Order: sequence, then C-alpha cells, then structure tokens
Amino acid sequence: MLTSSLPTHEITVTRAGWRGWFALAVLMLPVLLVSVDNTVLSFALPEISLALQPSSIEQLWIIDVYPLVLAGLLVTMGVLGDRFGRRRMLLIGATGFAVVSALSAFAPTAALLITGRALMGVFGAMLMPSTLSLLRSIFRDRDQRRFAIAVWASGFSAGAALGPIVGGFLLEHFSWGSVFLMAVPVLVPLLILAPFFVPESRDPAPGRFDPTSVVLSLATMVPIVYGIKKLAVDGPMSLAPVLFVVGIVFGWLFVRRQRALTSPMLDMSLFRRGTFSGAILVNLLSVVGLVGFLYFVAQHLQLVVGLSPMVAGLALLPGLVLMIIAGLAVVPVAKRFAPRVVVPTALAFSVVAYVMVAFSTADLVLLIVAFGLLGIGIGAAETVSNELILSSAPSAKAGAASAVSETAYEVGAVLGTAVLGGILAAFYRAQLVLPAGLPDAAAQAARETLAGAVAVSNTLDDPTLAEALRTAAAHAFDSGVVVTALIGAGLIVVAGVIAATTLGGSRSTSKQ
Repeated sequence: MLTSSLPTHEITVTRAGWRGWFALAVLMLPVLLVSVDNTVLSFALPEISLALQPSSIEQLWIIDVYPLVLAGLLVTMGVLGDRFGRRRMLLIGATGFAVVSALSAFAPTAALLITGRALMGVFGAMLMPSTLSLLRSIFRDRDQRRFAIAVWASGFSAGAALGPIVGGFLLEHFSWGSVFLMAVPVLVPLLILAPFFVPESRDPAPGRFDPTSVVLSLATMVPIVYGIKKLAVDGPMSLAPVLFVVGIVFGWLFVRRQRALTSPMLDMSLFRRGTFSGAILVNLLSVVGLVGFLYFVAQHLQLVVGLSPMVAGLALLPGLVLMIIAGLAVVPVAKRFAPRVVVPTALAFSVVAYVMVAFSTADLVLLIVAFGLLGIGIGAAETVSNELILSSAPSAKAGAASAVSETAYEVGAVLGTAVLGGILAAFYRAQLVLPAGLPDAAAQAARETLAGAVAVSNTLDDPTLAEALRTAAAHAFDSGVVVTALIGAGLIVVAGVIAATTLGGSRSTSKQ
C-alpha cells in the first residue's frame, strides 16, 4: 500500500544487484569522513593553539567557519547536483576536500587554516547531499533503499561517535595535522572506485541556475547558524537576536523568490507534504538530542570522572554499536508497522535515556546504559525519517531533498550544543559555590566553565583547596545536567508527537 505522500507516477521494477551494494560501500567513505570531521577537530584545538598561536577570535573561527559555510551551501550544492550530476558533484567535492585537507595539515598560520576550513566547508557541502541522493537512484526498490539508508545513517552516526576515538589516537601518536591528513587515504579510493561503480544521475528537466537564490540561501543560513553560536557563547544580550532577524528576513526573501520563479532553485511545494516536513523536523530534533547528550556526557566523563578523550570515546562505544544495530534492525519493522508508530516508539528509548541521566550522573555504568538507549532511539528514528524524506520527494529532486535533510542535521547539531549547552552553562554558573581562598582571577575563570574550574584547580598549590574547587564545580555541573536532561527529554517528546501526527498511518509495502 502506498502512503499518500508518495509520487504516484513512480513505478520501480528493478532491484539493485551486487554493483549497487558495492556502490553503497564506496559512498560510505565520504559519509564517515565528514561525520568524523564534525567532532575530531575539537580534540586537536589545544595542539593547534600551541603551534599556530591564534588569537581568541581566530581560534573561534577555526571551529566555526566550517559548519557556517557547510550549512549555507548545502541546499545550493544539492540543487546543483540535481542539475549537473550527483556523481560529478561528489567527485568534485571529494577531490577538493582531499586537496584542501592535505594543505591545511601544513598551514603555517591561523589565517591560512581558517581559509582551509572554509574551503573544506565548500567541498563538504558537495559530498553529503550527493551521497544520500545517489541512494535514491541506485536503490529503486524501496525495501532495498530503506536498508541502504539505514547503513548510511548508521555510518553518519558512527563517524560522529568515532571522532573522539580517532582524534585521541592520532593526537597521541602524530601532530595536529594528522586530523586533516586522514582525509586523503579515505577519499582517494572513492575517486578511483566511484566512476566504475556509482552511476550518474540528475534531474532530466532541470530549471535554470539562479545566482540570486544562491546568495539569498547563504544570507539566510549563515546568520542563523552564527546567531545560534553567539547565543550560546555570549547570551541573549549579544548580537544573536540581530543575526536571527537578518536570517529570517533573507529567508522570507528566498521563499518569496522561489515561489515567483517558474523554475525555482528549491521547490517549496516539497514542504507542503506533511511526511517530508515532519521527517525533517524529526531529524532536526533527534540530532539536537544526540549532540546535546554527547556535549554534557563527554564533559562529565573527561572533567568529572577524569577519563582521557580516547577512553571517554571508548566508554561510549557500546552506545554507538547499539545505534548502528537499531538503525539496521528497524528496517524489517518499518515494513510491518506505520512510521507514525515506529518513530515515536523508537524515540521513547531516547526519552528514557535522558530521564535516567536527569536522576543520576554519578554512576558511570548508568551513563553508558543511557547512551545505549539514546542510540537505539536515534538510530531507528533517523533511518525511518531519512527514508521518508527521500521517498516523499520526486526522484528528480532527490538532491534538493537530501540537502534540506542535511541542512536540518547541521542546524540540529549547532542547536544541540548552543541551546542545551547554553542552558547547562547558565545553571552551572548559578549553582557554583566557590570555596573561600581563591584568587580573583582564578575564581573568574572557574565561574566560566567546568573546564576552566578544572584547569584552575590544577594550578593551585593547596591540594585541599584544589579538591574543594573540583568538587564544587562537579556538583554545579551535574546540577545543571539535571535540568538540561529534562529539557532534552522534552525535545525528544516533541519529535515523537510530530512523528505521530505527520508521518502517515500506513506501513509502506510498495517497492517505490
């Protein structure tokens, strides 16, 4: 039975053979690389700071410029892939990403590294929409496509969780440039194998390219994403509200232009499909929940428990495995039950995870179990929602649909850190009771963040005072985690409600 959101004119009769599955393996290379890159750089930042001596502003831009450029260009690159060829965009992106990554590894100044990170954002925006949209053309049978997307989503989640492990290993054995050089051995096989195993696909009737729409798209996403980051760092009295207004105004102009064009860059009618819009929102909120959870659990494991970054990453490995298993195991379940039942049920596991953390952060085993439950929920929900995004859009617009999905992922990742991280920081500062005897400068640094308090404690000559500071900071941080975890649980509940009301009431047994 077809869901109402599916294009009724598509009829698929061909199942992918071994070449299709080999193509999937090839496409997983850039997925893993880009997702690892999202989390690995933060572990290299201390060594980069020592080597290049960046200013505080330059250090911020080393981290921020990549997601800003990436988020701003995803829709544009997805549409260009539909027009000029998705495999072509993938190969151009892979070549550029590998070359720029290799050059960035040897950047002699912070300014050149920032430039390299910006160019990596440009080429990275070509990679992700291409990989997901190509699955639509390779796997025309919907059952096969659902499994392929499960592998894709699991690889993306795996890469994000592997970032701390990979980063920890590389930085223990090599210089900071190694986190950039790893792109080369990953992408070279892609450049060799993709032309033989990945078929080209494009929109057979593409509209004209509209530079004005590209500029408006950038002017929409960059201020919004940067505004979220400013809100997290500087609070509501910062430039963030102005940036939000700028982004919203340009977003309105972008939508208005798309509706006026006879051949728009982005078909806004996609968003009138309840399944498409609902799945996008589920993706965004799920990523907020995942990234927000990782944000405070990673800090707790490293700064409160005292684990190294690599060991902390390994502690989260069981949850990573469960996330992958859930993403694959949900495929046969999604064939038997409606998405509006499967996704909320899966997300219930993630809600339980957040509630567990809200009531106890002292038990390391409990944190590991909680991340496992979170992984089960997010892994299953992401597989189903990503498949619905592709299936509810016309195959000719797969690149645009994939780009919108990827944009939701990037915005969700920023929101996870900014919103949940900002709330946690505010409660930390409100709850922190500093021990008497701290110098004013040390007290100021300790009030800013948990990491600042731990760093200050390591410089104190009085071991009793140092221990008292660490204890007070850990207590304040974990008190903030209680509130943050309950808010995270609420966001996941909202995602479940959206899924239950928008994702359709019939299971998909069609082959389309």
